[in-house]
Amino acid sequence: MKRLILRYHLFIMGCISFLLQSCNTKFRVWVGPDGQQKIYNLKYGEHKRQKMDVFLPKDYAEDSPVVLIVHGGAWTMGKKEHMIQIQKMLFENKIPSINMNYRLVSHRKKITYKQQLEDIGSAIQKFNSLAEKAELQPNNYILLGESAGGHLALLYGYQNPDQIKKIISLSGPTDFYSTEYLKSFYSQYTSPTFQKVVGTKFERKDLSEAFKEASPIANITNVPTLLFQGNNDFLVNQHQGKAMDSALTKMNVPHKFIFMERTGHVPRFFSKRKRDSIIYPNILNWIKN
Repeated sequence: MKRLILRYHLFIMGCISFLLQSCNTKFRVWVGPDGQQKIYNLKYGEHKRQKMDVFLPKDYAEDSPVVLIVHGGAWTMGKKEHMIQIQKMLFENKIPSINMNYRLVSHRKKITYKQQLEDIGSAIQKFNSLAEKAELQPNNYILLGESAGGHLALLYGYQNPDQIKKIISLSGPTDFYSTEYLKSFYSQYTSPTFQKVVGTKFERKDLSEAFKEASPIANITNVPTLLFQGNNDFLVNQHQGKAMDSALTKMNVPHKFIFMERTGHVPRFFSKRKRDSIIYPNILNWIKN
């Protein structure tokens, strides 16, 4: 018990030191039975969006991976609070987690997906500096992203296999460049969005390599991946998930593809049955096994 109290005392002291440095008045901490903690709005950078919520349940093992949650919102909107139900579910299952905000894509501010990937790296670096106080291992993360956050999770995870042990993508886009994408009707209405995300003009007949660089399907490495895709998803076409499944299979990357019939975008919001019987059980199984 003394060791448990010391663990959380040291972690809180580390967080408070960041609080004093940042003067972030919205920082707050909840401490529950047996040393459980929920730390809200911990800054990991100087931008107002660079904040994260850290949930530490009771009785986790030192080698437990930390699930880093990346919200969706078409890269230009959204916030970590949209993912709070997933973070609460992980907490109830004794899984440490981080739920982060990140800078939003803006042409005027010259923010693209690359700055968003940098923010994921900064959040990891910040928590790495606190991991010892929480009696957790640094660079031992599972990335979980939804929609645009799924895209960022896949891309960052494949680019940083030394930090990311597994990836979970819920309805995440995977392909901005292939011939199949360019010929599809889906590309007609999504390419303007992807142009903003990549920060490069979308020229269908002479496509920049920047769109390939931004596509998870072109950047796969051997990081185990869990994919969720709905067959009626109009925001992220079903072929995005199917193509990713095929590419992972071809490259012999450990993965699981959950393809859901009669299902649209981010179904956990709209179907409690699918959330509780399909989505959450598969997430937990992927994390724990």
